Amino acid sequence: MAEQLTGLADDRALLGRTSTAERVSDILRSRIAEGYFPPGTRLSEDSIGGALGVSRNTLRESFRLLTHERLLVHELNRGVFVRVLTVEDVEDIYRTRSLVECAVVRGLGEPPYALDGLAEAVEDGRRSAREGDWKGVGTANIHFHRELVALAGSERTDELMRSVFAELRLAFHVVDDPRRLHEPYIARNAEILAALEDGGRETAERLLAVYLDDSLERVVEVYLRRVGDDG
Repeated sequence: MAEQLTGLADDRALLGRTSTAERVSDILRSRIAEGYFPPGTRLSEDSIGGALGVSRNTLRESFRLLTHERLLVHELNRGVFVRVLTVEDVEDIYRTRSLVECAVVRGLGEPPYALDGLAEAVEDGRRSAREGDWKGVGTANIHFHRELVALAGSERTDELMRSVFAELRLAFHVVDDPRRLHEPYIARNAEILAALEDGGRETAERLLAVYLDDSLERVVEVYLRRVGDDG
């Protein structure tokens, strides 16, 4: 927890003098999405409030907002915890991803497209793989899909998927072999990028749909095995 709190203290400057529960929520959501707070982690009001320099009331409101987004859960007489997802949660996350991401690609219009963010995410994934940082590969993968959604140019869609991708990070935490999960998608991200660079919107959508189906199958397989082991 000490490492996570140090990171939060670095985020304190982002709050400025007009700190709000929404800004605290943004910081905590980002930290969850980046994997700083694994599922089941208890979030201490005193420690996190002290690291960010915000009042208890502000922090509680941010916890409430993130609970509404299904990233946190409040357990009576125990406190607030990062949510542990079920298999049904994972399936619903991927159902939402398929609906939104494929629709974004389908509706892109005529090329060329603004693909710098996608290209950067692909390179980040490759660099992390070379360094053996498979958690970093997972983060780059989430960034790739976030940039893909951003091609729609819709703040509402970005906001919707921001929470979905944060939940996805929670799902990744149960994976006992992150390399096996993430490595195949480095090349598959590059394939989608190449299709879009060539103006192949239909090809990119087809690749993406199969990609998401395969990823769901792999994550659910791990979930079922881990849940069985835990039981």
